[in-house]
Amino acid sequence: MEELTFLTWQGARRQFSDQVPEKTVKAIHHELSFIEQMNYAAYFLTVYDIVRFAREQHILCQGRGSAANSTVCYCLGITSVDPEKFDLLFERFISSARNEPPDIDVDFEHERREEVIQYIYNKYGRDRAAIVATVTQQRQKGAIRDVGKAMGLSVDTINRLSGAIRDFSEERFDEQSILEQGLNPHDPLLRKVLQLTGQMMGFPRQLGQHTGGFVITRGKLSDLCPVLNARMENRTCIEWNKDDIDALGFLKIDVLALGMLTCIRKAFDLVKNHYGRDLTLTNIPQDDAAVYEMVSHADTIGVFQIESRAQQAMLPRLRPTCFYDLVIEVAIVRPGPIQGDMVHPYLRRRNKLEAVEYPSKELEDILHRTLGVPLFQEQAMKIAIVAAGFTPSEADELRRSMATFKAHGQVSRFEEKLVNGMTAKGYTEDFARRIFRQLEGFGSYGFPESHAVSFALLVYVSSWIKCYYPDVFATALLNSMPMGFYQPAQIIIDARKHGVEVRPVDVNHSCWDNTLEEKAGSHCAVRLGFRQVKGIREEDVQVLVSARTATYTSIPALRDAGVPHTALEKLADADAFRSMGLDRRRALWEVSALHDRPVALFAGQSSESAAEKQISLPEMSAPEHVIQDYASTSLSLKAHPVSFTREKLRLLHIVTAQELSDMKDGAPVKVAGLVLVRQRPGTASGICFVTIEDETGCANLVVFEKLFARYRKVIVQAKLLMVEGKLQREGEVIHVIVQQCYDLTKFLRQMSAPAEEDAQATAQKDVFYGGRNFR
Repeated sequence: MEELTFLTWQGARRQFSDQVPEKTVKAIHHELSFIEQMNYAAYFLTVYDIVRFAREQHILCQGRGSAANSTVCYCLGITSVDPEKFDLLFERFISSARNEPPDIDVDFEHERREEVIQYIYNKYGRDRAAIVATVTQQRQKGAIRDVGKAMGLSVDTINRLSGAIRDFSEERFDEQSILEQGLNPHDPLLRKVLQLTGQMMGFPRQLGQHTGGFVITRGKLSDLCPVLNARMENRTCIEWNKDDIDALGFLKIDVLALGMLTCIRKAFDLVKNHYGRDLTLTNIPQDDAAVYEMVSHADTIGVFQIESRAQQAMLPRLRPTCFYDLVIEVAIVRPGPIQGDMVHPYLRRRNKLEAVEYPSKELEDILHRTLGVPLFQEQAMKIAIVAAGFTPSEADELRRSMATFKAHGQVSRFEEKLVNGMTAKGYTEDFARRIFRQLEGFGSYGFPESHAVSFALLVYVSSWIKCYYPDVFATALLNSMPMGFYQPAQIIIDARKHGVEVRPVDVNHSCWDNTLEEKAGSHCAVRLGFRQVKGIREEDVQVLVSARTATYTSIPALRDAGVPHTALEKLADADAFRSMGLDRRRALWEVSALHDRPVALFAGQSSESAAEKQISLPEMSAPEHVIQDYASTSLSLKAHPVSFTREKLRLLHIVTAQELSDMKDGAPVKVAGLVLVRQRPGTASGICFVTIEDETGCANLVVFEKLFARYRKVIVQAKLLMVEGKLQREGEVIHVIVQQCYDLTKFLRQMSAPAEEDAQATAQKDVFYGGRNFR
């Protein structure tokens, strides 16, 4: 406890430049006294030590979640949020009523977290530290595959059934969906398979590792439970589930991975190397108007937390202008505020369509930041304390019981205490029950203000980098994949829209990672790295790069440098020999002639004869190149696939995504594009949100539940989706309310069709569906 006290005051003087505010001094005294009373000092010191190690190794990390409510955590450098600045609630973090260790979640760079994990193993020993387990349960896809195999269904039938449902879906098969797969819903064997599948769903399937939950014990962990070797190298875990650990009150530390921290650290390195500027999470200029302007226009592809479809629809309506607006933006698009009916009242008040009113002066102090609408767990808890007479511990007990009180029958006791306490102090019963409903929503989808503040810092930092260094941001994102909401193709398209030149993979210029080259305009050019090529190994690339002392002039030179034949084929597929004057087809031809490797005097020469070199290979068309680009690298710098079908689409009166912005609200519209995202959130009443992309941009589609049931197969299986519907616009937010859906995937398959085929005849022939001609 003495050590914790010393480190806390040392950190406080460092954080506040030896001028610690009086409010912070009181908070530190209060928290240290409570920590001593609950005997939690060892826990705080354990987390502090892990964070200290990460910072010494220059690994970006940040505590999040309820720990951001703690001034002690802030002074120790575990979190980046000053609780006094945001008036956060310490009792949301730890409470005497819970009588359990606090829960501090720390995010580390996802590519370097293993260093932190191995530090914990080495410090405490494998007999005292291990990762806790999680029990994986059967879902629809896995259950149908397991049962189908056991019941003797063919692989084709199993694939049809499995492909007809979405990942992590709990929905059941109905007769219509089975018919759509070409199967007989009345077949006795199939009916039995589906019946058993229903029984299997939710059943424990296997034991897996927790994402980062460490349990550390004073004595030997093996005296309590078995310690197992994990499948990953140099990892050990226990077979107890994470929920068991919580029930037993064991000390658990969450060492989590966050891809955006990796991206930000790589961006900082790129800015330092190419722009000579040394950036950190704390020295980036705050409240930059240009950053908020960019965010307000939903220009947030790749930005942490606010890149999703729902967030991009909210941003032009909320129009954040300061840091706290980002805190609200992060938290408002969540099931809690949505289920508690808090989103629209807040937006109306923010846009001055509704007067801001407070039920009382004491609640104004709690709700003034959110215009009288409670959006955060801490606010609802403070209302229970101030307006209903709850103690801080009771308010936390109320919040924690919300997720389970239907099973435990505690709802009436809490509801009555809250409503009676608030009405006794003069609040309306309607307001009291609305607060209770919001707490219900938060119970299952808790999102505290402290969590939102921690995330908002990374939102602002990633937005700032994207605003001022789009070349750096795109490169760092690509080098941190897989992560985020978008694929490399969308990140590159977005970078090019921001004036960044993107150059293709090339054997003479690329490295494993994507890199920045000389300036091309306002920004550095981005050179795509070999990591974008499917199937190629980093070890083979390192051989190529280390031997590249001079420009490669022939494919045999690469072979003689030790690059394996399979890697050369992958590079040829990716069209990476353009600097040698070889296109994809010619490169593949030459690579295929290298099987008999020349040696001695003939080293460095192709095995092709002079006659063979005179062979004239047919030129690949632009569509063929694009198809092959997507097959080998999942993207193309040459063109967008939909651009080659545009002539056919025009004949069907299909507009581009860009043209939607010029159309009026309520206008009938047809739009088509590659399907990027399909979402059916649990709080959306069965509505399916689809994002499609063409050569001009993205379009957002809204498919209501009945229509989704009707066009389910098309929506789930189409790669090129065309819809008819009505345009809906609210300011800058544009959606297409879908009325009919059509699968135009065959247009993509015809991209490489003979050029002399008449486009209009093809369109008339191929778009006749179900007896109805689209034209």
